[in-house]
Amino acid sequence: MHPVVEHSTYIAASPTDVYDALATGQGLDGWFTSGAEVDAREGGKIRLRWRNFGVDGIDAEDGGPVLEAEPGRVFSFQWFPAGEGSASTVRFVLQPFADGTRVDVTESGFDAAAEKSLEAAMMCAVGWGEALTLLKYHLEAPAAFRHPCAWKPKPETASA
Repeated sequence: MHPVVEHSTYIAASPTDVYDALATGQGLDGWFTSGAEVDAREGGKIRLRWRNFGVDGIDAEDGGPVLEAEPGRVFSFQWFPAGEGSASTVRFVLQPFADGTRVDVTESGFDAAAEKSLEAAMMCAVGWGEALTLLKYHLEAPAAFRHPCAWKPKPETASA
């Protein structure tokens, strides 16, 4: 059995707007990455970069081939969260729903027999839930949204 990560959410934005936030470098950099590059066509490439990301302030890069790119409907790519030689596939499916979009993300290709791959599956399970929340806030409440690469810890104060 191979673990599969699945998350869904509703976003009060059009499928086109959601797709642009997922399948363009500028769109991804608006809520998730810092320096993404996307050639959003089957056979194209995606390069995701994070600088000073989240509360731990990590720097990271990942990416791989774009597998599907149907504007407003489907965006899929491979990357290597468990390291080189261990690709997983991320697939976003967008469907009109009420006055916005239902977003389903699935990540598959993890190897339950490989400890590093299983650890990556667990991290991605948490990560995609957080990522969809960031995407939702970015598109629905941009004035209140704060990019995860802009978070800075409060300076420690010396006690008297």
